[in-house]
Amino acid sequence: MNWFESLILGLVQGLTEFLPISSSAHLRLTAAFAGWHDPGAAFTAITQIGTEAAVLIYFRKDIARIVSAWFRSLTNSAMRSDHDAQMGWLVIVGSIPIGVLGVTLKDHIEGPFRDLRLIATTLIVMGIVLGIADRLAARVEEGGRHRAAPERKTLKDLGVRDGLIFGMCQAMALIPGVSRSGATISGGLLMSYTREAAARYSFLLAIPAVLASGLFELKDATEGGHVSWGPTVFATVVAFGVGYAVIAWFMKFITTKSFMPFVIYRILLGLVLFALVGLGVLSPHAGESGG
Repeated sequence: MNWFESLILGLVQGLTEFLPISSSAHLRLTAAFAGWHDPGAAFTAITQIGTEAAVLIYFRKDIARIVSAWFRSLTNSAMRSDHDAQMGWLVIVGSIPIGVLGVTLKDHIEGPFRDLRLIATTLIVMGIVLGIADRLAARVEEGGRHRAAPERKTLKDLGVRDGLIFGMCQAMALIPGVSRSGATISGGLLMSYTREAAARYSFLLAIPAVLASGLFELKDATEGGHVSWGPTVFATVVAFGVGYAVIAWFMKFITTKSFMPFVIYRILLGLVLFALVGLGVLSPHAGESGG
């Protein structure tokens, strides 16, 4: 990987990590369309450390409050009913599914799951799911002619059951094309959470999973010596800067706007990808030979 490729891939990672369109799919597709080698799951995991650093800074007050309350709850039983302390436990509970499946499916994540036909399928299917969740949420929020709109759930309503469901939705993002934020936000909307609550918990839930995955890949890459460190670090820094700006924009966007532009984009991109592979313009395994 050269420096120009790392710049472009870092930009793509930062732009797509927090939007419901799948950063892993876009990194894979960028390389395939440009004729570059697939950057691979290790590159994706390491550059995600940069975007998660953006999450840590953007939500630093929330995270500091949650971590402090959680630690105090370990020795102070009165703190265990505190919302922030409970959020700490719920982030841990919600991280279990992706932790288990990430280890179990590691070989598939780095191999068969990167097939462009599977990515096209997940782009379309999860786009439809997001569209349905968005429309149902909008319909409920609007209410009816003779009835008030029912109140949506906030993070104060989050419990172990919902936390695990959020976690299972997040685990689906191990397949490129699903989108971590897209899956968890869709799950949250279908469980009657507000858009802001679903997105906020999605970002908090991603922290342990992404950092653990990135550090795990970092360890393997260090021992194996198969990563171009200069370009990879550069891409990670670029992803951090761009990712921070995207979080700030996205958190404002979701409070008043529909997810339909992302739904349409996902479906169109999936159809285009199917057409290119079907016509032989792209191989389903384009770029994979480079590792």
